[in-house]
Amino acid sequence: MKERILEILRGANGEYVSGQRISDKLGVSRTAVWKAIGKLREDGYPIGSVSNLGYRLGDTDSSDILNQAELDRLFAVTEWAGHPVVYKDETTSTQDEIMRLSDTGAPEGTLAVTVRQTKGKGRRGRTWISPDNGNVYMSILLKPDLPTDIVPMVTIVMALAVCEAAEEAAGGMNGSSYRIKWPNDIVVSSDSDSAWKKICGILTEMRLEEKTIKDVVIGDGLNINMTGFPPEITENATSMMLASGQHINRAKLVVSVWKHFEQDYRAFEKAGSLAPLKDKYESLLVNKGRRVRVLDPQDPYEGMADGIDQTGALLVNVKTPDGDTEIRKVAWGEVSVRGVEGYV
Repeated sequence: MKERILEILRGANGEYVSGQRISDKLGVSRTAVWKAIGKLREDGYPIGSVSNLGYRLGDTDSSDILNQAELDRLFAVTEWAGHPVVYKDETTSTQDEIMRLSDTGAPEGTLAVTVRQTKGKGRRGRTWISPDNGNVYMSILLKPDLPTDIVPMVTIVMALAVCEAAEEAAGGMNGSSYRIKWPNDIVVSSDSDSAWKKICGILTEMRLEEKTIKDVVIGDGLNINMTGFPPEITENATSMMLASGQHINRAKLVVSVWKHFEQDYRAFEKAGSLAPLKDKYESLLVNKGRRVRVLDPQDPYEGMADGIDQTGALLVNVKTPDGDTEIRKVAWGEVSVRGVEGYV
């Protein structure tokens, strides 16, 4: 009933709708309407009421409303990403959720979204801290027709899409600027904190069946409206709200991420490489033109980051012992890269 009442109020375009009219239209009592309105308000919907006039829906764009109905409405702007979208207040992990859905025949583009994970996943089997305090965790199902050695590059496509969406949603607020720390960490710097700090982690998992790709699941964990961090990560982590000084509409940001992703992903899939996205990615690459330290356990070295090649490898200009320079390619996923004087 809540969804149907919301539809009626939206259709009124800011005008009041009487409780009796809603009651008659839905065939329920006015008391049932009143109770449903109360639940919608608890969900965060700004619904005003005036005696003898009825109910009116206020501006939802300035509210941080994240639920199934809101996502279903907003995902009308995408072609396949987020169709369908499955929202849960809590799940073990959105990666697990998508794999379960894939095993039951879910189509490419199926998206799982939650605000709390009880068993969030990080890289190399690490646990990803997933509190319910204004963040979003989501994973999408892909079924790419690409060679297995090309598919992992989609992680970089994902990083590009998240960065584009974050910059579009909050770039410039409080002097904030969103960039990519190679290969796929999204970082932000602002007037209140000039250090580059991470706001998003990305995990890609590929499953095979008899040496062919069964599916690829990409997960994002975004620090959006979080206001505090554990001491062990506060030096390198922040949230979009802390950087911008304003609450971010999470539902709109979620949809924006996948709108950018489906555009970038199709370009990547068609080319079979990152070539068509290279310039756009490099324009957001915070490492470019900075000295970096390549943490190769066999041979650590320093150099100047020059960008990426079409496979996503970082190009590092290194001075040789004889005084010349050479370009070394750092394959992502093999070694870590840090700034010479810190995280970036």
